[in-house]
Amino acid sequence: MSLLELEGVSMGDASLKDLVEFLAKSLSDHPEEVSVTEVETERGSLIQLKVAQSDLGRVIGRQGRTAKAIRALLSACATRMKKRAILEILE
Repeated sequence: MSLLELEGVSMGDASLKDLVEFLAKSLSDHPEEVSVTEVETERGSLIQLKVAQSDLGRVIGRQGRTAKAIRALLSACATRMKKRAILEILE
């Protein structure tokens, strides 16, 4: 059973947007201020993540390690769905 399934979201129903939102809210001290939008482009899905200014460091991580890990998970899930996804973290 996956972590998302434990939270009541099955992977069959989950979108890439849901995955990023779940990860960002789990990392954030202010989960109510997490906002995720998905825009379809000709290159694939553009996922835009906006968090509280005080949580920006937590989401990006030291030397961008956390952001890189989120992007890796997003890319793996997108590949499984035969899609392409790009994560953009907004300030």
